[in-house]
Amino acid sequence: MSQLTDGEIRQVMPHLQRFALWLTRNPHSAEDLVQSCLTKALIRQPPNEDAHSLRAWLFTILYRQFIDGERRRKRYMKLLTFFTGEEALGYSTESLAIADDTLAQFATLPTDYRAILLLVSVEGLSYKEVAETLDIPPGTVMSRLSRARKLLHEKLEGKATPLPLRRLK
Repeated sequence: MSQLTDGEIRQVMPHLQRFALWLTRNPHSAEDLVQSCLTKALIRQPPNEDAHSLRAWLFTILYRQFIDGERRRKRYMKLLTFFTGEEALGYSTESLAIADDTLAQFATLPTDYRAILLLVSVEGLSYKEVAETLDIPPGTVMSRLSRARKLLHEKLEGKATPLPLRRLK
């Protein structure tokens, strides 16, 4: 079993930081998320494959850490609301106010869309690697990527439509 080396960590660190920053939208939270991801990665054994698979493996850990953190945060907010009787504040509308800025529009996309766009367009992962990273079928990656690109384009053109409601079974 191979162990994660300092050089490998240094090479993938900027990619992890960028991905974490776009997921959390907060530099301090992103830093904590990357640290948590690397801690978990150092405890586990990395896959015995090439560096590209190592990146995908680390992105998987980071994304799952983010999802777990969001679930904990939502549970905490529900408890806080229950005990205080006060409604929790929603997300700020600051990012929605900047219609001309591409990055602000990107930040308003749903987390699933942002994650897929980042992993495919910025990090250069294949659809298969993204599917493994996010634990979803490759067909779902392709359809979400298409919807994400379309939604971002509409937002940038100023004609964004609300996301359709879907029935979950």
